[in-house]
Amino acid sequence: MRPIPIGTKGTYSQVILPWHLANQFKDAILPPVFATPVMLLFMENAALNAIREFIEPGQSVVGTGVNLRHLAATPVGQRVTAEAEVTKVDGRRIEFKVIARDEVEVIGEGTHERMVVDLPRLEKRLATKAKKRE
Repeated sequence: MRPIPIGTKGTYSQVILPWHLANQFKDAILPPVFATPVMLLFMENAALNAIREFIEPGQSVVGTGVNLRHLAATPVGQRVTAEAEVTKVDGRRIEFKVIARDEVEVIGEGTHERMVVDLPRLEKRLATKAKKRE
């Protein structure tokens, strides 16, 4: 991984589609509003976009922590934009401040953590786990 400057930002934006809604993504008893897990997905995508250019070949990043508040409901058809800003880099661990907005207001905020991983090492570990399962 190349050095990542504090303050590096990334975004992810998409119009909310029917399958992004809580009543379709999770359970029909829920209201037809943007689902919290999908908001987290948008925030994770923004974090990845912030650091993508700093990741070396043979490396990737995985989510390792999140602290999130969903503040307001968003209906289908509105555009949601998530932004992630690097707040701390500690070795392979990267911390972000994350925020999401719809066309009217801030709908979510929190923190997110990602860890840089070595892909060959991860693949070996997954193969070992798969063999143990057999």
